[in-house]
Order: sequence, then structure tokens, then C-alpha cells
Amino acid sequence: MSNTFGTLFRLTTFGESHGTAIGGIVDGMPPGIVVDSAFVQAEVDRRRPAQGVGTSQRSEADEVRFLSGIFEGRTTGTPIAFVVDNHDARPDDYAHLRNVYRPSHADFTYQQKYGVRDHRGGGRASARTTLSRVVAGALAKLALREIGVSVTAHVESVGGVPYADAAAIDLLLGELRATGDTTGGIVSGVVRGVPVGWGEPEFGKLHAMLGSAMLSIPAAKGFEYGEGFAAAAQRGAQYNDILKEDEEHFHFLTNHDGGIQGGISNGQDIVFRVAFKPIPTLMQPQPTVNMQGDDVVLQPRGRHDVTPVLRAVPVVEAMAALVLADSCLLARATAQI
Repeated sequence: MSNTFGTLFRLTTFGESHGTAIGGIVDGMPPGIVVDSAFVQAEVDRRRPAQGVGTSQRSEADEVRFLSGIFEGRTTGTPIAFVVDNHDARPDDYAHLRNVYRPSHADFTYQQKYGVRDHRGGGRASARTTLSRVVAGALAKLALREIGVSVTAHVESVGGVPYADAAAIDLLLGELRATGDTTGGIVSGVVRGVPVGWGEPEFGKLHAMLGSAMLSIPAAKGFEYGEGFAAAAQRGAQYNDILKEDEEHFHFLTNHDGGIQGGISNGQDIVFRVAFKPIPTLMQPQPTVNMQGDDVVLQPRGRHDVTPVLRAVPVVEAMAALVLADSCLLARATAQI
């Protein structure tokens, strides 16, 4: 399995949804960065269930423990190891899934590929594993903050309903919980402060790396930057970003390209969107088959979200931060050649 992400700024993750712990190792973190532990924990807390109508009732403290790579509050430049213990795991809730393939989950594909799978909450394929990404992303944000780069994201829509319409969202989430159904949504992100020149053509283009990062998130089904798919219906005269020079500084009149041209950052805000599918675990009976190929009806059990996007925002930010931290180091390395 490919459990390491990045080239110079690298994250290797480990752990399963209902195993002992979730954790990771970050390699390539520059030395001397002040590690704001409260900030890292706050980022992790954003990913936790809010105990609201749209999220799982699993209650985990998600306390981050750093094991190496930090001395007297600063990074040393050596690998940073961290771990988060699982306390509220309930593997018995998933005993009925040992020999059953859940629709649209990774159960079937993992079993066919490896000949064995962890059926407890999806095991390695569970969205809980994104916790490691958020910890590493928080470290990347701290490094990026030193050079004035910020990464933020927000929920744009849930099930086609604009998230800004709070009343409609509350009604939708209530309906989903009452009927045992789920839905998808869209998360929008923006990166500010990136200088011109990040990105490694031909096959390390910045938008390609962002796309790879976002599509590695569980339930992510689509990625676009700038105008994205809308650009396919536009004309060049309408789309092109016109470049101007003002007092020896170049600037663009528009940002249809989303801050990236030719795979390289152009100094503008990098804007992107990530589409997430409905969570496949429903709180209603679903037809499926068992490992012997017999038709069975899957009865709902466990604690589950009704949409992935409410907790995906810090994960999206984290993956973007990992890409940008890696791109920064790559740009510096290239400049020294």
C-alpha cells in the first residue's frame, strides 16, 4: 500500500478506525519552527464530530502526543512522530460485517486485492485515518505561516443546498437523519500568499499535486481549480487572465486560472473546489451479498455521519498545506541547482 505522501515534505500514516491508535511520521519539516501545540490540537478538534444532527456520535478526545522531532517547543529538522489513541472504538458494532460487502465501500476491493480486510468500521479505509493528515497539515501550516502563506476552506454546499442557507441546511440534515439517508457536498478552498514559481512541470504541476491530494481523501469524487469545468463552456476572450504592469509590479485583472498557469503558481490566490459523494453507510436496510455470493440484506448499525463535508474542511486544508509545504521545499531545491 502507498502510505507516504510528498517528495521532500513527507507524511507516512498508520492506524485503523477501531485499532489501538492513529498516527504518523512527518519528515522534511524545516528546523526551528515553533510548534504551537494548542493550534495543532485545535485543528484536530475541528475534524472531530460536533455531536450535532449531521455527525457521528462517536466521542474521541483525539489528544495528539508528539514522540520525536520537537525539542523545547521547536522542530529539530528530524522526523516528527505523533500518535492519537482510539478510546471510543466499538469493534463489536461491526461484527455483522465480517463476511458482508457494504455497497459503495472499500470492503469488496480490499478483500479482492489483499485477500484479507479489517471490517471494523472500514479499517484502513475509514475516514478516521484522515486524523493523521490533519496533524501533519497543522505542522505544514505552521511552516507556511513563517513565509506568509495561508490555507483556508469552507463548506460551499450540502446535497446541492448552499451552506449559507442555514435554515434549509438544518431541514436537510434533519430529514437525512430521520430517514437514515446521506448526501454529499462541495468544499471550497483558497491559498493566499504563494509567490510566483511553485510547481514542478511536467509531471509535478501544482494543480496536479493538489488534485492528487484532494482525491486521496475518503469520499472525494471530483477536483477543480479556477473556473474548472465551467471553463469548458467559455470562450478565450472571456476566460483569459490579462496581465498588467503597474509601477514595476505585475498583476492580473482576473483570476480564471485559479492562481496556477502552466502548472506553476502565478502569485494570485489559488482557488479550488472538492466534490464529495454521499456517505455509503445508510441507517436503512440495503441489499448486498456476502463473501459466499449469497444475497443478504444489510441491517443498519453503528455511529455515522450523514454527509462527509461537515468534517472534511480541515482535511481539505491539511492536504493543501502538505502540497504547498512540499512545493515550497521543491522550489527552493530547484533554485539551488
